[in-house]
Amino acid sequence: MSKKRFYLFLLTIGIFIFTFDFLEMRMSNEALFQHLKSNPFGYEATINYHIEDNAQIRYVEIGSDSLPLVVFVHGAPSSSAFWRDFLVDSTLLSNAKLLAVDRPGYGYSNFGRPETSVQRQAELISKVIRSKRKQHQQIIVHGSSYGGTLSARLAMDYPELVDGMLLQSASVAPGKEKTYSISYWTSHWTLSWAVPGALHVANNEKLSHERELNHMQPLWDNIKSATIVLHGLADSLIYPENALFAKEKLVNASFLDVQMLKDRGHDLLWTQPNLLKNSILRLIDITKQKLALRESESNTYE
Repeated sequence: MSKKRFYLFLLTIGIFIFTFDFLEMRMSNEALFQHLKSNPFGYEATINYHIEDNAQIRYVEIGSDSLPLVVFVHGAPSSSAFWRDFLVDSTLLSNAKLLAVDRPGYGYSNFGRPETSVQRQAELISKVIRSKRKQHQQIIVHGSSYGGTLSARLAMDYPELVDGMLLQSASVAPGKEKTYSISYWTSHWTLSWAVPGALHVANNEKLSHERELNHMQPLWDNIKSATIVLHGLADSLIYPENALFAKEKLVNASFLDVQMLKDRGHDLLWTQPNLLKNSILRLIDITKQKLALRESESNTYE
């Protein structure tokens, strides 16, 4: 092998390794701790794991236990690091304790091992949320994209744990999303070995997603939480029909506001961060009022 070919070979291997590392789309505990130190209140973040059988869920928390809890659920492919700037936001930290999870297969929750059952994902994440219920009478779940799917399933299966829900560009309508041909090609065993872990998990979720959403169809009546739905009318990945589907199905939500955003795509975290934050604050206020009313009625009947 000539020197030129040898160096080209080394460069190719280097790019391959870098791409694999970059496409993991996660942050180590150390890197995440370092970023969260920049919060304006000097809060010390904690990173914990829920472990049962062969499943591991990593989650990060920051803020005061005396405030409502906001749980962030990422899409695919992604991880809790997707929310890192929200986790140090002064307005959010003034009003809530913040918690972000690595969904199964992503981040440091059994990275690279797909869990295509949304019901099983909800079961695992519910254990984390339930462990926080005694400290927080108000729990808001904010799900983005496929994280919105999981958030809806949480509210269906565990309505006692979800007081408010923000569905951001959420995939909830069976078949109403873009599936690229490469998802089929790279899911084949002859190519799947070369796909970075996060993309491998995302491919498996993508190809099973319509089936999982169909399983959820009879359960929408179970959702009682106050809900805000935000969706870009120019979203070419998770189509706007998803928001209309949610509006039709959320008949038992205690509060419902569906906003279709003109000229906005799938990237609302970067293009509409203030709208997302204000929606969270709005849900905190709504659930606070509901809690106060419940307590008032309870005192009346005592």
